[in-house]
Amino acid sequence: MAHLTHISAPGLATANGLSNVNSASDISLADSQVRNGDFSSLLKQSLAELNASQEDSDRALADMANGTVKDLHQAAITIGKAETSMKLMLEVRNKAISAYKEILRTQI
Repeated sequence: MAHLTHISAPGLATANGLSNVNSASDISLADSQVRNGDFSSLLKQSLAELNASQEDSDRALADMANGTVKDLHQAAITIGKAETSMKLMLEVRNKAISAYKEILRTQI
């Protein structure tokens, strides 16, 4: 069996390929907002971003159905991002419900 030697992923090695990754300062800012009692505003912001992502996905789907899509690849990426965002939000919801149920089971 031949060994695979020259496998590469374009864009991963460059800084441009990692442009969407949050920096440590962004993460620490979100962490400090949660610690300062701003969890509700962080949740509202996340829901607003999810809603915008879903609206973009709906527009991309409508453009695909009408045949007016300019860039099919970009439309597919937009739909995929919206799907991933929705799955993440559902998992966060499931974890929150699980934590709430655990708190209810805790005896004082």
